[in-house]
Amino acid sequence: MRTHYCTDVTEKNIDETVTVAGWVNSRRDHGGLIFIDLRDKGGLVQLVCDPADNKEAWKVADSARDEFVLIATGKVRARGEGLENPKLITGKIEIVVDELVIENRSKPMPFDLNDDKVNEEIKLRNRFLELRTTKSYDIFKLRSKVTNSIRNTLDELDFLDVETPILTKSTPEGARDYLVPSRVHGGEFYALPQSPQLFKQLLMVSGFDKYFQIAKCFRDEDLRADRQPEFTQIDVEMSFCDQEDVLKVAETVIQNVFKDIGKEIPTNFPRMTYSDAMEFYGSDKPDMRYDLKMVDVIDIFGRSTNEIFSGIAKDKKANRIKALRVPNGDNVFSKRQMKGFEDYVRKFGAKGLGYFQMKEDGLKGPLTKFFTEEDLKEIIEVTGLEVGDAIFFGAGDKKTVCDYMGRFRIYLAETMEIIPKDSFEFLWVVDFPMFEVEEGKIKALHHPFTMPKDLNKENTEDIESIAYDIVLNGTELGGGSIRIHKEDIQSEIFRLLGISEEEAQEKFGFLLDALQFGAPPHGGFAMGLDRMIMLLAGTDSIREVIAFPKTQKAQCLLTKAPSVVDEEQLKELSLRIRKQQADV
Repeated sequence: MRTHYCTDVTEKNIDETVTVAGWVNSRRDHGGLIFIDLRDKGGLVQLVCDPADNKEAWKVADSARDEFVLIATGKVRARGEGLENPKLITGKIEIVVDELVIENRSKPMPFDLNDDKVNEEIKLRNRFLELRTTKSYDIFKLRSKVTNSIRNTLDELDFLDVETPILTKSTPEGARDYLVPSRVHGGEFYALPQSPQLFKQLLMVSGFDKYFQIAKCFRDEDLRADRQPEFTQIDVEMSFCDQEDVLKVAETVIQNVFKDIGKEIPTNFPRMTYSDAMEFYGSDKPDMRYDLKMVDVIDIFGRSTNEIFSGIAKDKKANRIKALRVPNGDNVFSKRQMKGFEDYVRKFGAKGLGYFQMKEDGLKGPLTKFFTEEDLKEIIEVTGLEVGDAIFFGAGDKKTVCDYMGRFRIYLAETMEIIPKDSFEFLWVVDFPMFEVEEGKIKALHHPFTMPKDLNKENTEDIESIAYDIVLNGTELGGGSIRIHKEDIQSEIFRLLGISEEEAQEKFGFLLDALQFGAPPHGGFAMGLDRMIMLLAGTDSIREVIAFPKTQKAQCLLTKAPSVVDEEQLKELSLRIRKQQADV
């Protein structure tokens, strides 16, 4: 049907007769001559229809409209002097059409494919049309290339690609499960997997040694720009390994991906403990493309005459007073802006936000009256202040201060536009706490199958795990851990989490049984493929890199899913709808 894709036609084809096919991207009538930009997966080529050369082809071109499907045959020629288009791969040539066929017509488009400002709901409702754009095609071409690179790398490292079940058992792994009712077993449910975690551990018990999967996962949780109810992850597990072995495999995968798409990154990724990440950046996924590092000044503020600061400083274990130096901030921000920053941090629990300005004659600001000259000099020294800088202070309980000052750090960087656009900065965050306490209840910070470093700690919250996250430009790309491979340790973790022996046997009995049959030491990682593509493609939303994504309300506007089902289907599944609460 065609001899060339549109962008395959070059100056080498001048005077050759070619056949191309695609969609009308635009049509222009220049006083008799009709120009059509024809588009296929690769881009555009210009067709020229001249009634003096071929009236029949010109008549067809005259009736063509945007998004009609055309097949065109003609001779390639160089564009006239001054008429070249440097923005197009094919900008130096055009095709003089001898034969033109309208293979299919198109209704008027519901939106302009080239308009990036179209309402997102309209685009998602017509997602198959948005995917026609060269921008969308390039994203999924990139995605395909990345996926192939991952498969090739892991294959070369002797990992075995194994598919694990989609219909599985509901287990508490952090988010809500999507439940699937069973027709055969009335009143019972499968769950869609949040991850292949337990199955890949069982494969290690089976002696498979090295496993991987490009896995579909499902989580019924609130959505945001980098989260979808169904997503794809690069899932890897290996036996007889330690943390260094796993991190090396993950780095190799990432480095090969970047190499295969023509981007250079460091051969070794820096590391930072979870504790340092929280203390210095207020986040377990700090963006390392810019500085703005927090400094603890609780000792200095403890000597101030301000009773609020000195009171907070009395408990250095539970509280923090953090300073955030902003180079040239005094010259960039007005006093009104600096006071306005307080409104921002209050949204995240701050009770206030102090600041100083570094002038030629020393620190200035409403708080300086509470400090001696010696203490002000020490603040300048420990924070590295220079003339023209501004410095902000947050004080209060450790968790709240680190959180809002970490958010403020990002907000400042975005406000000052100091974040490099084409930079990729990786970071391993290691030594995560094993547990966290929420509303008085102990929870696993990663998941309950993570190997603890030492269970013999008086305070449960002080127990660290052999867990690690890979961060790229402030986004958690993925993470993993060394797993528990001994049944007695796994049972103890369940006990600490408040899971009774009966509940553990009910939900995880198959795993506990497997660990008693010679389970090898093992570990692995999972990385979000969608998030990786989002960062590589430079898009603002994960929805742009998923072919048919859901909205923030977990709806597919294209197919109108989820939808109601008829009473007969519900009856077969032993279900009925409680209409007053819309619950199943």
